Amino acid sequence: MMKIWMKILLGLLVIGIIAAFLVYKYVYNKQHPNYENIEASFTLNAQDLYQAFKINKDAGSVKYNGKVVALTGKLSKVETVDTIVTAVFVFSQGDFGDEGIRCTMLKKFNDAAKKLQPDGEVKIKGYCTGYNETDVILEKCSIINQ
Repeated sequence: MMKIWMKILLGLLVIGIIAAFLVYKYVYNKQHPNYENIEASFTLNAQDLYQAFKINKDAGSVKYNGKVVALTGKLSKVETVDTIVTAVFVFSQGDFGDEGIRCTMLKKFNDAAKKLQPDGEVKIKGYCTGYNETDVILEKCSIINQ
């Protein structure tokens, strides 16, 4: 009786080890998309993207969330916190300050983003992750044609 239990436990252990290896190989170690080289699903003016979310958050979410979007517009400012550089388009003032679009840059583009001039025309491409009631959020952003 004890030998049967030992065989069952040993079999479960082997299955567990194989499952852990497969999870590591295909889920944890999964290659991430190269957002810099992905073609944009939408190309539009930055203010139009902001208005799409401001007017109807749900419709904007369905259309743009999870998509790569290329924006053109006048940049308001560039913010730097530690190693995170964010290009910001401001379109209105709310209870908590500036409201608009925040584009968190890929590390490769941090230096170029820091050199961008406020009120300068810029084209930025990034992955849209949603709207937080004040800002449309783009991540993994790159600067196009700079």
